[in-house]
Amino acid sequence: MRYKRRPLAQGKLPQQARGFNDALDVKSGRAESSGEKSLKILYLLRHAKSSWKDPSLEDFDRPLNGRGKRAAKRMGGYLDAEGLHPAAVLCSAAARTRQTLDLVQPALGDGAQIKVKKSLYLASPSRILEVLGSLEDSVPSAMVIAHNPGIQELALSLTGSAKDDTLDLMKTKFPTAALAMLTSDAKRWSDLEPGTLHLEAFVRPKDLDPL
Repeated sequence: MRYKRRPLAQGKLPQQARGFNDALDVKSGRAESSGEKSLKILYLLRHAKSSWKDPSLEDFDRPLNGRGKRAAKRMGGYLDAEGLHPAAVLCSAAARTRQTLDLVQPALGDGAQIKVKKSLYLASPSRILEVLGSLEDSVPSAMVIAHNPGIQELALSLTGSAKDDTLDLMKTKFPTAALAMLTSDAKRWSDLEPGTLHLEAFVRPKDLDPL
């Protein structure tokens, strides 16, 4: 089924998430004019809310619940409306992360290279960075779909500067299906260092229009 673009009401978008692509275009233009390589763009997405209904399931196998499915679709609508299409997607192999990927994937475009990694299951920030570092340096943008506390801790660790109140929001809580978008002028994915990235936006499902 072809994903239908759903325009989002700007009044329901968080201020820090508006015009994200415009800001990237300006920064990329500055980098190109100075002879530097384009920015690296990192999307950190926590899986959507999962179900605890079946106590017989191992944590790894727990699926999304109804609320989680709706939130993941809502985030997919945001990615589509904003034209945010990561070139690579690294996803934990757990059921809840794979289902989150399935629900946002139609909005990612056809060109994304998708890798499901068991090593990202409940991964620490250092482990996530290790997996990111395995990407080809020619990849301009990447999304990681994984778990807390690793996703939040990594986002906070990498952030050296932030737009508006995004950092305060992210420190308070990184809820399920929330997305942090960061930029770096690093030339290699293995060069991402704590405190060197700019937090461009932090978007939560509750900030967006329901489907």
